[in-house]
Amino acid sequence: QVQLVESGGGSVQAGGSLRLSCAASGSILSPNTMGWYRQTPGKQRELVAAITAGAAITAGGITNYADSVKGRFTISRDNAKNTVYLQMNSLKPEDTGVYYCYYRSPLKREYWGQGTQVTVSS
Repeated sequence: QVQLVESGGGSVQAGGSLRLSCAASGSILSPNTMGWYRQTPGKQRELVAAITAGAAITAGGITNYADSVKGRFTISRDNAKNTVYLQMNSLKPEDTGVYYCYYRSPLKREYWGQGTQVTVSS
């Protein structure tokens, strides 16, 4: 089992910044992928950013971003703390939604956080 604890989020005006954190604990295996999805009203849950790290993977990890956040969001992780971060800059109203942290094990089993609300006002 893996437990995920999210923090960060909140309300900001357009153009502002927020930072999300997600700490994983439990049976953490390597390599693994951690990242963030978001759920916006009327839309399917979509991948925002993900980072894969572990043995034999390039230092810093392999990242993947949704086209809509490239150049504005940065995902990073602290492997020693099993924590992933999402720095969100130049936020737009369309970034509003519930952001869910996830962890995917080497065997593709997934675990999810409880979600954190991000609200961007125009």
